[in-house]
Amino acid sequence: LQTSTMESASSDKQYLAQHFDPKGYMETYYAFSPDKEGEMALTTFTLKNLHKAFVLGGLKGDTLIDIGSGPTIYQYFSACESFREIIPTDYTDKNHEEMQRWLRKEQGAFDWSSIAKYACELEGDREKWAQKEEKVQRTIKQVLKCDVTQANPLAPRSLPPVDCLLSTLCLEGACKDLPTYRSALKNISSLVKPGGHLVLFVILEETFYMVGQHQFSCLYLDQKSVEEAVKEAGFDIEWLEVTRFSGPGTLYDGQGACMLVAQKH
Repeated sequence: LQTSTMESASSDKQYLAQHFDPKGYMETYYAFSPDKEGEMALTTFTLKNLHKAFVLGGLKGDTLIDIGSGPTIYQYFSACESFREIIPTDYTDKNHEEMQRWLRKEQGAFDWSSIAKYACELEGDREKWAQKEEKVQRTIKQVLKCDVTQANPLAPRSLPPVDCLLSTLCLEGACKDLPTYRSALKNISSLVKPGGHLVLFVILEETFYMVGQHQFSCLYLDQKSVEEAVKEAGFDIEWLEVTRFSGPGTLYDGQGACMLVAQKH
């Protein structure tokens, strides 16, 4: 049984590496436009709660590791004010390349300005979006490979434990069952020092999401399962916010999302 589960997880990783289109993903879920009300609502929920965690809540420190960053950078617009260095990590090289394109300000990189303006609006000055983007670009000094199913998710690299872990929309896509999810949270918890924090954003009750013509599987999680897994990984939850989606979408079947902040024992 163990072998077949591992083979299944391995083939899922290969499917992701082969078929996941970073640009298509960002254009589907992060290009703000009136016809994308649901996707925009999810992103604004995320940005408001990241603002709550990092700006209003005062989470700060030297280094933040983002687990499973994908090709996106919007999750750093608040954190870049609170940490000297942000280290994005992801499993697929294509996501690294897409992020590097934006970090190097290359032509054809995804345009994050609409979301940067919204993040700046939360901080009181919408017009500072260009400075905000530059701050993120300065704060990211390296992008690393990551596999949450490994005891050291950053292997073969080894980093000293950091002040904060961020993970948005990653673990539910990387883990095929609840035991693997619980194990992955324990694996990533080894990267944060005692007293440090985990900021976790999770889609609830979802089994799939679409990028272009490709369907990607997602682990069905309810709020209780997430809370129990976080506590089991050695964290105390400080606060948790939940939003429910208005109706079924064609792009994904998730029923809601939650954002939480937890402190490691």
